[in-house]
Amino acid sequence: MKTLRRLVPLMIAIALIGAAGWWLTRPKPVAVVVHEVGRGLVEATLSNTRAGEIEACQRTKMATIVGGRIDYLGVKEGDRVEAGQVLMRLWHGDLDARLAINQAQRATARQRVQEACTVADNAEREAARQAQLVKRGFVSASAEEKARTEARARRAACDTARADVATAQAQLTATETERQRLVLVAPFAGTVAKISGELGEISIPSPPGVPTPPAIDLIDDSCLYVKAPMDEIDAPKIRPGQPVRITLEAMAGTVFEGRVKRVAPYITAVEKQARTVEVDVDFARPDEARGMLVGYSADVEIVLDTRPDVLRIPTAALREGRRVLVEQNGVLVERSLRTGLSNWEQTEVVEGLQAGERIVTSLERTGVAPGARVSVESVTR
Repeated sequence: MKTLRRLVPLMIAIALIGAAGWWLTRPKPVAVVVHEVGRGLVEATLSNTRAGEIEACQRTKMATIVGGRIDYLGVKEGDRVEAGQVLMRLWHGDLDARLAINQAQRATARQRVQEACTVADNAEREAARQAQLVKRGFVSASAEEKARTEARARRAACDTARADVATAQAQLTATETERQRLVLVAPFAGTVAKISGELGEISIPSPPGVPTPPAIDLIDDSCLYVKAPMDEIDAPKIRPGQPVRITLEAMAGTVFEGRVKRVAPYITAVEKQARTVEVDVDFARPDEARGMLVGYSADVEIVLDTRPDVLRIPTAALREGRRVLVEQNGVLVERSLRTGLSNWEQTEVVEGLQAGERIVTSLERTGVAPGARVSVESVTR
């Protein structure tokens, strides 16, 4: 009995030491960040694979049809021009001389028309008098026939003179057309972006297969849109008219509304890059695009579908197999979900969670696994 009494305190001491050891060596709870499940907006969206850029609705890189020395340069880079304004002209003194000759030839031909047609009118009146005299017996029929022949010949000469005027006019038009090959005229109102060449320099058009800088690069910056490459896998989902959110690196923090205008009917394959389809996006409010520079890098987010009031969770909280870790009384429990719409930020929950439950979002931390004891570091909603 005495031995038993001695063993009881010893056993109690050993138990206390063991409990203390377990308490000191027990795994510490993992600190986690949790998100309280709630309701809100979820969208299905697509984003461009590479940076898009701002484009002008109208842009032309102009060059003369033939080469020559720049004789007139009426604009500078950055100038605003009107449609029909002469921007540049090459030397054409030889064509000016030929044009003067053509004008003189046309004037001479017109004078010949006046002379020949006046004579033809007189000859026809004389033939008419001869016809009256034949009826009265004053002249012979041969005299009348001679007068009629003369009238027809004079009228033919008049017609020939008129044809000469048409020929002279055609030659004049051809020379004027040839002069236009040496002149650059603005096809629309816009801004001169770039000029290649100076007054007195030789401007040479681009030979086939050998690209050269255009003489004048003209853009219409009053109308802008975004061109962005989208992954070929997403191409069947994109349709004209879909809403788009536009962001620019140059205007960080500002989101512009847009609409899909056009989806290219072909796939672009760039070496060592993904195969993409070009998508054109118009600004919903064009006035907001004024002042933007052509070439700004831009990103687009096309909204495919929207659900305004659904149960949702952060997409980053999803594990492989559409599973999440739910915090219940300080322990992590794994749960499988059935999801709906999803994007990079939010995912719709159809089944598997209730509003108010808390799921772990700090999945990258060591020790975060089903069954782990955790302490809540912070809660997001």
